[in-house]
Amino acid sequence: MEEKINTTIRATTENYDEYGDTTFDYGNYEELCEKKEVRQFAQIFLPAFYAVAFVIGVAGNSLVVAIYSYYKKMKSKTDVYLLNLAVADLLLLFTLPFWATNAAVGWQFGIFMCKITSALYTINFSSGMQFLACISLDRYFAVTKAPSAQPVGKMGRVICLFVWSTSMLLSIPDLYFSTVKEHNNKHACLPVYPKDKVKQTTVLIQILEIVFCFLLPFLVMVFCYASMAKIVLKTPNIKRSRSLKVLLAVVGVFLVTQLPYNVIKFWRAIDIIYALITSCSMSRTIDIMIQVTESLALFHCCLNPVLYAFMGTTFKCYISKIAKRCGSLRRQRIHSTEEFSMHSENHVEETSSFSI
Repeated sequence: MEEKINTTIRATTENYDEYGDTTFDYGNYEELCEKKEVRQFAQIFLPAFYAVAFVIGVAGNSLVVAIYSYYKKMKSKTDVYLLNLAVADLLLLFTLPFWATNAAVGWQFGIFMCKITSALYTINFSSGMQFLACISLDRYFAVTKAPSAQPVGKMGRVICLFVWSTSMLLSIPDLYFSTVKEHNNKHACLPVYPKDKVKQTTVLIQILEIVFCFLLPFLVMVFCYASMAKIVLKTPNIKRSRSLKVLLAVVGVFLVTQLPYNVIKFWRAIDIIYALITSCSMSRTIDIMIQVTESLALFHCCLNPVLYAFMGTTFKCYISKIAKRCGSLRRQRIHSTEEFSMHSENHVEETSSFSI
């Protein structure tokens, strides 16, 4: 017999679940809303998407960390920010197997890992967005201002410490409220807020995340890259075309990946207060849109190595060196294997002729 789960649409959000199983409460409606198809979509879509993002993102960001660790010296604050961005993206990606399991079969890792994984997700997602803003500012000052005499390492460490500290503060609600709860006949890792303050707490957290993880980084990027574009337009045509393409790609990818998720997130926060969603079909649509747009926003960490590191000539040279080194090591292994094989064959032939 098919499992049938009904959710009552009421006026408050009791359990805010990132995977679309949110219970809404609208006082003027007594409609039962079945969310089974939303959960079925999450069970298929999220694990598949997370698997692809994990493989692509870990490969790209690991390469950035490897280049900075073994080849490239950090000569500017941008290098410091790029390394921290790659580390943040890697830590974020390492939480995806846990969320894929949560979406597919429910949470299997206990309350402690639920809290840690939720906090890590928020820390690294928010720090990644802030490091993008830092890169924009550093590029802006490099183009428009004279180079600073202050040591790069000291200033870079101070700014990175500030970014990580801000991100950790944003993760405190996840660390405190996240728990494992029986939800739709399986265990789920989700935040459970106090019932008397669930609306206020949820809306406050949503707005803070939108401001620090999207709005402020986006405004900084628009200002910096718009100012840089004005200067680039005055350069010779050969350099102008490539530079403008890079600037447009950075801003365009940020908008495409982050804007849809934050618009839906803001709409959902406003809905908690004003009850804008008044039908079951609309509620299901929003739940699915949250899953899709959040996954798209997450995919930005897979694109960061391409947009910020691999486009540079220096990084291309280092990648070429790594590829050549890997190729030479592979050829050496093949050659040594062939020599061992030939030696083994000769030894066998001598032994068999002697025995005859």
